[in-house]
Amino acid sequence: MTLWAIVPVKPLRRGKSRLAGMLTEDERTALNQELLERTLKTLSALKELDQVLVVSRDPAALTIARNHGAKTVQEDGQPHLNTALMRATVVAQVHATQGVLILPADLPLLTPEDVLTLIDRAAKPPVVVIAPDRHGKGTNALLMVPAGQIEYDFGEGSFQRHCERTKQSGARLEIVELPSLGLDLDLPEDLEMVRKMEALKL
Repeated sequence: MTLWAIVPVKPLRRGKSRLAGMLTEDERTALNQELLERTLKTLSALKELDQVLVVSRDPAALTIARNHGAKTVQEDGQPHLNTALMRATVVAQVHATQGVLILPADLPLLTPEDVLTLIDRAAKPPVVVIAPDRHGKGTNALLMVPAGQIEYDFGEGSFQRHCERTKQSGARLEIVELPSLGLDLDLPEDLEMVRKMEALKL
């Protein structure tokens, strides 16, 4: 099975605005860059992924992506996330990929094993594999075979909507709940949680 990972990236200087009370703009920029590089390293090391594709309107993010061997799609203006993902999926389909894995760059605990777990659950298509956030409301990873099986509906409460769209499409729904996939770095309490976990590793 050919499988592409698609990583949507907000402008590095503007992402994580809800952490503004804890981090300066420069610190948030550095954090966003570190998260992106970490995600790209994790994905590029997996032979099960045929290609990594980064979609962003930030030239700096796209340069980082190309330096890690990823393909890039530059967005113009301020398209909605779902529109950007749809365009990136079309690019993947043009290259005859069978499946796509949507993975945001803000999962600080992401491991190669997490990605392999998602891929393992994607056998016997048509199938959509979804990893919810730790609150069970958002979608932190979405893998579908074939690509384009459902329309993207990211945003508040997307987990339930993606599940419903999968059932309506006739595809098999697989839900993967892993603590490392469930934690996306978005709110101050998320950052505190990551800091505590990293302190435990020392």
